[in-house]
Amino acid sequence: MRISRTAPWAAGLAAAALFLIPATATAGPQRTAAAPHAAAAATSVDDYYAPAAGKTGAALKTALHDIIKNQSTVTYDGVWNALKVTDQDPANPNNVILVYSGRSQSKNTNGGGVDDWNREHVWAKSHGDFGTATGPGTDLHHLRPEDVTVNSTRGNKDFDMGGSPVAEAPGSYTDADSFEPRDAVKGDVARMLLYMAVRYEGGDGFPDLEMNDKVNNGTAPLFGRISLLKQWNQMDPPDAFEKRRNQVIFDTYQHNRNPFIDHPEWVNSIW
Repeated sequence: MRISRTAPWAAGLAAAALFLIPATATAGPQRTAAAPHAAAAATSVDDYYAPAAGKTGAALKTALHDIIKNQSTVTYDGVWNALKVTDQDPANPNNVILVYSGRSQSKNTNGGGVDDWNREHVWAKSHGDFGTATGPGTDLHHLRPEDVTVNSTRGNKDFDMGGSPVAEAPGSYTDADSFEPRDAVKGDVARMLLYMAVRYEGGDGFPDLEMNDKVNNGTAPLFGRISLLKQWNQMDPPDAFEKRRNQVIFDTYQHNRNPFIDHPEWVNSIW
């Protein structure tokens, strides 16, 4: 299996201050709901997850859901500016890193043009038909910058191995019913999907998002393949870029965390 953690910006980022948040970062009028953690950016990770301590299986999943459902929300327009902060290239503050392509691209080239970047829903919005509704449709924990053409190629496909190379996303592959991301973000993709499956459990007026071990899930609120995503989580552990992103979302935007970035071992405890 093609797994490599090397990336041109990784070494530099590892030496950077992991939790520094740009003082001038803004995302426009994005917060539409208050959350218990809105004034608790200094909360320790251990304290944040205290209600989940010692739990496994379904009990752990329920406890994590009860923790991370307490969040502020971001509007879909606000996502543009938020991604310019969460996915900033550590080697060039004027750029963002595109999730599947791995390319560093100007923050100002967001839009709908062929060579622009746009807002990729890693949990495809048609899987549950939530569209761009504030909630799952705007949740920064699974929204990432990506080249418009690559985003279209990925479409709403489930994740699996193999297929033909994706021209503008080196190391990524696709076929009629699945998409394989480049090795450096395989674990990131897994943890984003698993976050969504825990955060959205049928409350808040949104569908119950769940994992299965299939592709071709279509519009069902399901995503696969869980057996492979579990492998990706282990083979591609959270790196400094992913950890910083989680912290920025917690401190500045949603005030909730992706538990599988903080505790990747919880994936096997639940699934």
